[in-house]
Amino acid sequence: MLSYRHAFHAGNHADVLKHCVLVQLLRHFNQKDKPWWFIDTHAGAGAYALDSEYARKNAEFAGGIGRLWDVPNLPPALADYVAQVRAVNADGKLRHYPGSPLIALQLARRDDRLRLFELHSTDHRLLEKNFLDAGRAVAVRQADGFSEIKSVLPPQPRRGLTLIDPSYEDKNDYVRVIGALKESISRFATGTFMVWYPLLQLGTARQLPEKLRKVADSWLDVTLTVQAPAADGFGMHGSGLFIVNPPWTLATTLAEVMPVLVRLLGERTAAVFTLDIQ
Repeated sequence: MLSYRHAFHAGNHADVLKHCVLVQLLRHFNQKDKPWWFIDTHAGAGAYALDSEYARKNAEFAGGIGRLWDVPNLPPALADYVAQVRAVNADGKLRHYPGSPLIALQLARRDDRLRLFELHSTDHRLLEKNFLDAGRAVAVRQADGFSEIKSVLPPQPRRGLTLIDPSYEDKNDYVRVIGALKESISRFATGTFMVWYPLLQLGTARQLPEKLRKVADSWLDVTLTVQAPAADGFGMHGSGLFIVNPPWTLATTLAEVMPVLVRLLGERTAAVFTLDIQ
């Protein structure tokens, strides 16, 4: 489907979880001098104005980054994530939100590279515009990331993080995620892969984490539930991240971060997190 626009959801609770982990993964890569590639299969527009019509419609950022914005004494990993968002809000007011590509660019060094795929024509144009001045560090293509991921794996420096982050509005995405991850691991067994997924009552959504666990040998699976599932069975009540070949320090970091996210982003007593690793 090409109707999905992430601008409606920028900065929500799912983005908080995803981007906090993204920052930690790239910090880990930066501990070594050797360059890395960041590959994003569904890059969106790359950056979002929170005062736009799209973002204001449901104001999902208010229940996400908005709840962390002025909180003091956050755990270091959360404080680092909020600092990445503050970097695009120079006046201290929360007006802009960096998508995964922009966060990656902010953490990139001289020889690191971004490879971004986006199929939606409008978001692709915005993505190109947002990274117009990035030079050779960033390559943007209007393409189906599921199909094109094989064209950039393995990355030339043999170090890389791949984000597989579809909207799942198309039910085929659940099948395609598994296929893309399998092929990616076969091409780049030592790479780090991060798959975002929604927590829904839909059967295919509930089955996805278990299917992902069968694809990889080394993984971390973290979920954040922010509210009770709706009585009518519709709507997203949280999200998860499945990470292949995670840094050994990530589980310890998340054990500190996740209770804080439950407290700050959760709605009443329904909020909970899970953290599993193999």
